[in-house]
Amino acid sequence: MAGDGVFRIGTRGSPLALWQARTVRAALIAAHGLPEEAVEIVVIKTSGDMIQDRALSQAGGKGLFTKEIDAALLDGGVDLAVHSAKDMPTLFPDGIVIAGYLPREDVRDAFISTRARTLMELPQGAVVGSASLRRQALIRRLRPDIRTTLLRGNVETRLRKIAEGEFDATLLALAGLKRLGMADRVASVLDLDAFPPAVGQGAIAVTARDGDARTRAALQAIAHAETGIALAAERAFLTVLDGSCRTPIAGHAVVEGGVVRFRGLVLRADGSESFEAAREGAPEDAARLGGEAGRDILARAPSDILAH
Repeated sequence: MAGDGVFRIGTRGSPLALWQARTVRAALIAAHGLPEEAVEIVVIKTSGDMIQDRALSQAGGKGLFTKEIDAALLDGGVDLAVHSAKDMPTLFPDGIVIAGYLPREDVRDAFISTRARTLMELPQGAVVGSASLRRQALIRRLRPDIRTTLLRGNVETRLRKIAEGEFDATLLALAGLKRLGMADRVASVLDLDAFPPAVGQGAIAVTARDGDARTRAALQAIAHAETGIALAAERAFLTVLDGSCRTPIAGHAVVEGGVVRFRGLVLRADGSESFEAAREGAPEDAARLGGEAGRDILARAPSDILAH
């Protein structure tokens, strides 16, 4: 907590990022009976927001959405930061830790189009816009005839470009559309077996300074344990594979009946080849299970698929 007794939350400025930050703010206020003015939101512009003309994989990867926010956290400008878990790099700067996650939303991808109800119903040679190598590879695996091309920008920008006919379709995280009240724009929802999500998809992560015991204790009251367990498996998988924005990787874990079940997938960029691994076990072993699945794929996949 800042010296003046105020929690300052660092966040990106997009509508979805602000929704996430406000949700964390409301949860903190409710959990601790704080007055409204005790939790402030500080908008921080990131490199990822400013670079719109090329894929993140060509500009430096996921850290582009966290670098400036991490710097504000380390220098005391903010006390905690809120991120979409799928945008977080596998490693944080020294002194920053993940302090918890909110309960996870639906992890599936949504198909958005004015020209077809489903991905499989798109006409031959249709153009699908996406900034995600995972989505592009999974699309090509199912529909090699489809042309995928770069579509960057926030949710509203991407939806507008589909409505204006710049692309035949796009895919977006269903969680973000639900949070923004835009689920009515979804033509159909993609099946998890055929279209596994990005690591962390649907989860909101909160980071804090490692040594800030007061802030970390406050966040424990709103942290969702099962989401934390699932993300431990998923992020361990990604870490083993050195997953950045340059390799199509999917990973998803669930906790049911006291068991964590994980499934991970690595694809060739054109979708022509893929390698999968699955593990299940005790929740306390989540990170080990995810790491094992990653090493399993590393042992089998050709090195040129795991482009670094």
